[in-house]
Amino acid sequence: MKERITFDLSDITASAKVARALSSEIRLQILRLIRDMPLNVSELAKLLQIPISSTGVHINTLEEAGLVITTSKPGLRGSQKICALRISNISFEILTDRTATPGENVLLEAMPIGNYFDFQICAPCGIVSDSGPLDSEDRTSGFYMPERANAQLIWFTSGYLEYRFSTERIQKLKNIKSISFSFEICSEAPGYRNDWKSDIGIHVNEILLATIHSPGDYGGRRGRLNPEWWDQNNTQFGMLHELKITANGTYLDEGFVGEYCLDSLNLQEKPYLSLRIGVDPDAHYVGGLNLFGEKFGDYPQNIVLKIVY
Repeated sequence: MKERITFDLSDITASAKVARALSSEIRLQILRLIRDMPLNVSELAKLLQIPISSTGVHINTLEEAGLVITTSKPGLRGSQKICALRISNISFEILTDRTATPGENVLLEAMPIGNYFDFQICAPCGIVSDSGPLDSEDRTSGFYMPERANAQLIWFTSGYLEYRFSTERIQKLKNIKSISFSFEICSEAPGYRNDWKSDIGIHVNEILLATIHSPGDYGGRRGRLNPEWWDQNNTQFGMLHELKITANGTYLDEGFVGEYCLDSLNLQEKPYLSLRIGVDPDAHYVGGLNLFGEKFGDYPQNIVLKIVY
């Protein structure tokens, strides 16, 4: 499933990269040509009737804007660069961070990915900060360390991480319209594999509300926020997903996924709101997960709770 991405003018750098990428007729043609199937650079150059070198420059611009994914595959004359479409929809929010209508308000709370309340994971696994590993790879001991609060990337094969948000402030809000969680995530493969599937379950208050069918563990280019010490052959970035609960039901990335609604949360009765992210060992695709913090991947955010009221 390709990604739906939204930009607002508070992130001028990212918005400018996308606008620049879409300002060329050649690059728009490339997006159209790879809409249904990936193509290599040579195939695109032939279809566009331009030099291979020029085609490569256009693809790099599209990749830098996050609109395409490229991978290298062996060919008869060395490796071939394969270009695939990453996105299905692009939108720009002119009214920055204003999902609420006039008369409504937005409450945001960011949860660092290392501030989990509970966890249960299976190796291969790892936990790192932006300055280096917090423990040796494939050891779970680092997940208990106080330094876990500094985590910026967490990965494991199966299991879960559980986060708890206090409802003290939430209980004082009037006329809540929606509650949503957003985070950057992808599958977990050895090194990275853009075609590595994983079924990532999202539980709220211990109830499975949605499953993210992650298509891959993304690499081939550096994540925009990754520190220099992070190996380019490892996982680089994920996709930003949002789970939203409204009075009418639950939505994943704007698609309706179930009838679980705000009334089901029992916010006035519970001291916390729990979010569990994980991969069930009995899932159809047990492809693990990578969860990104604000200093890793492509999106400068932790797990964000948003309440419109």
